[in-house]
Amino acid sequence: METGGNSLPSGPDGVKRKVNYFYDPEVGNYYYGQGHPMKPHRIRMTHALLAHYGLLQHMQVLKPFPARDRDLCRFHADDYVTFLRSITPETQQDQLRQLKRFNVGEDCPVFDGLYNFCQTYAGGSVGGAVKLNHGLCDIAINWAGGLHHAKKCEASGFCYVNDIVLAILELLKQHERVLYVDIDIHHGDGVEEAFYTTDRVMTVSFHKFGDYFPGTGDIRDIGHGKGKYYSLNVPLDDGIDDESYQSLFKPIMEKVMEVFRPGAVVLQCGADSLSGDRLGCFNLSIKGHAECVRYMRSFNVPLLLLGGGGYTIRNVARCWCYETGVALGVEVDDKMPQHEYYEYFGPDYTLHVAPSNMENKNSRPLLDDIRAKLLDYLSKLQHAPSIQFQERPPDTELPEANEDEDDANERWDDHDSDMEVEERKPMLSNLQNPRVKREIVEPELKEEDQSAIAENTLGIDTASDDIFCAKASAEMGSMSIEEPVNVKVEPENLNKSSDPPGQVAYPKI
Repeated sequence: METGGNSLPSGPDGVKRKVNYFYDPEVGNYYYGQGHPMKPHRIRMTHALLAHYGLLQHMQVLKPFPARDRDLCRFHADDYVTFLRSITPETQQDQLRQLKRFNVGEDCPVFDGLYNFCQTYAGGSVGGAVKLNHGLCDIAINWAGGLHHAKKCEASGFCYVNDIVLAILELLKQHERVLYVDIDIHHGDGVEEAFYTTDRVMTVSFHKFGDYFPGTGDIRDIGHGKGKYYSLNVPLDDGIDDESYQSLFKPIMEKVMEVFRPGAVVLQCGADSLSGDRLGCFNLSIKGHAECVRYMRSFNVPLLLLGGGGYTIRNVARCWCYETGVALGVEVDDKMPQHEYYEYFGPDYTLHVAPSNMENKNSRPLLDDIRAKLLDYLSKLQHAPSIQFQERPPDTELPEANEDEDDANERWDDHDSDMEVEERKPMLSNLQNPRVKREIVEPELKEEDQSAIAENTLGIDTASDDIFCAKASAEMGSMSIEEPVNVKVEPENLNKSSDPPGQVAYPKI
């Protein structure tokens, strides 16, 4: 397919899509610590499977440009970002008050390279959004992203910066409406909270509810103010299987797409909803999980696929490899090819794993009731909201890549630095600014435009004491990787053009 973005073709799922895949070879080296269930190594395992299944040759492989301080501050508080940049395992004992204040230390430990890790995974998500905005691909993938629990001023649930919020803010520069869908077993609280009062972003989360982290995501939580009915929560119980899950997912998402008509979709593909997850309690097969990807892909709307949870790492790699194939329209063999992590997948050495015989506590009447309530909420949205564009920030520029250029990072450093904050014009008048913690790379706004954005953007409660740094810098660089395993990087840049940083007040939830 020569074209991308909004020119997706109609037709069956088998129709090929132009896919950009973001991967940094260093991401698997970050280590949360002994015994911690979050293991970035799973991203490297996924990449190895993609390489040996021959999937990398079907998509453009890009190394994300790291998000900068000011990019992250488009959503996160300045002092929180400064803390993440400066804290190290050696200095953490001297900053106990700060650790407590920012909720860093237990679930979200300090580890070597923490800030670089945040910059990397946020850079991939925002870079994917930039590619989609410029119509350079139909689907962008960043399996290192999807860290949906982070808040504006604190870490949460293994998440430090909210790459999802940052990516959505980037997409809002081009699209009037953006849809966020979350199939992680945990509620997507950080993203919902960020956009709870706007009608420009709809969030839909399918999750375990009831005495389970993070404790939010009741079906009655539907948004506030302009955002009423634009937050949907699908609370589920233990043991849900493929059939039960799809009996909710497809009718709900069909109605969402009909009523909301998003210009872009972000799908968080947390793999802890799979059967046999170390921390999860659902009973989805890999094909059942991937059916959500296949279904959202079938709407032919620009799609950003992100990772998320997933703690039985061999199954995480299986799942995201298979879902990459779904994105590409390529069926992959069940028999696994030999590769450097082959021993993780014994004794069967297959891509798919049978679900267990655990009890499904989601009764048919319960599922019918949930579906009816959510479809009723959606019936209250008569049509997609009419968004009035006022001053729009300049589009992010994508300079031609010089394939002979060896040092792409040096070029970007020369072009722009964290210390130089260019002023930008305000974003769309109805853009709501998130309160979620994650790495955010978004455009910056002029100070004189901040008040206008706070009042006009997403129907935000300006009386709230949470101020959003709406600087989403589109200045994302990426480098093309030719060799799958011994990664050879070619510069393939995304020139960062920042969008206005608006200060928006969000109501506390």
